[in-house]
Amino acid sequence: METITTEIRKIFPRADRLTPDWFQNKTTVVAQALLGKLLVHETTKGVTAGYIVETEAYLGAEDQASHSFQRKRSPKNESMYQQAGTLYLYRMHRHTLLNVVTGPLNQPEAVLIRAIEPVIGERIMQENRAQHGVNLTNGPGKLTQALGISYMLDGYLLNQANVSIWDVSQVPMDIVATPRIGIPNKGEWTHRPLRYTVLGHPHISRQLKKEVRTSVWQNRK
Repeated sequence: METITTEIRKIFPRADRLTPDWFQNKTTVVAQALLGKLLVHETTKGVTAGYIVETEAYLGAEDQASHSFQRKRSPKNESMYQQAGTLYLYRMHRHTLLNVVTGPLNQPEAVLIRAIEPVIGERIMQENRAQHGVNLTNGPGKLTQALGISYMLDGYLLNQANVSIWDVSQVPMDIVATPRIGIPNKGEWTHRPLRYTVLGHPHISRQLKKEVRTSVWQNRK
């Protein structure tokens, strides 16, 4: 992690790396607080990182859209039952999706990171995805591929697998809550506003061009 610390603090001298304890808060609170934080991965090609601009909260046993609904437990979702700050990765349609576990041990809740704005290592991301522009990281499978985050990191604790999240004092101008994406036929949980975005950010998934804002951060870093 020393390489990451050096690289991040060259750009953000006062950056603070989040500890697993930071994720022990209420899941919906964590999901919103992650907006503007810097998601970082140290790869063999170099450091890749981006501001988190879109998240979704999954509320465990009561949440019909959660992998742990009704406390379902299997080797595939075992990471959700581990301590806060554990990485929960799973595959969907050949894509790898990154979540961070929240709350107390054995309370299987997590936040899905859905989109980021590239900040460090954009050239590496472009090589990883053969894409550029907003399409590089405006979706949960896109961002893991761009950052080089593998499914093999499932179950690792944040900061122990060359993956870290940093507070770099990047604050959204506005945060909006809307229903989560791709959650049909889940009763009230289909419509619960558990998706959080930096309002108008161009890297948000499934956003119309007319919704994009030119200014989305309170203090641009």
